[in-house]
Amino acid sequence: MTTAVVGYARGSTTGQSLDVQLDKLKAYGCTRVFAEKRSGRQADSRPELQSCLAFLREGDTLVISRLDRMARSILDLAKIVDQFKKKGIALKVLDQAIDTGTSEGMLMFSLLGAFAQFENDIRAERQMDGITKAKEKGVAFGRKRALTPEQCERIKILRAEENFSVPQLADRFNVGAATVYRALQSSV
Repeated sequence: MTTAVVGYARGSTTGQSLDVQLDKLKAYGCTRVFAEKRSGRQADSRPELQSCLAFLREGDTLVISRLDRMARSILDLAKIVDQFKKKGIALKVLDQAIDTGTSEGMLMFSLLGAFAQFENDIRAERQMDGITKAKEKGVAFGRKRALTPEQCERIKILRAEENFSVPQLADRFNVGAATVYRALQSSV
């Protein structure tokens, strides 16, 4: 089985030159280089990265100049490296002397993965704290109600006393039939 040494370069802004990255990748011996000329926050919004990931096979090595060229967050990077582990692909980062083909490199990425999980847990905890505080202050979450409690009562009265059909009620209150049915079943 022949293995490939593949490079990936990405500019963070539209006008940024990729020449320095491309020179480093070619000097390292990359046989094929995928270059992303435009910025993208998520890995899945970068077509060249997706093409590169699809091209790589077991035993191949992906070479990048810096970690931030591959991913914008530790979490995003950990997801990509996890894909590499599953596919048997090594990652070499030239400017930061990281190589997942070695035990030390894998240890480094295991630590990065732990930090990514920690970062994610902290973000979720802060989000829950914010939601709790907002609820205590009376902030309403979710979609605005289509009908007020008074309108729900009016729908019930019109249906019971004046025999309005569900489509008539939906037209009258400018809502869908499902909303009318929910109003008829509500205890409000």
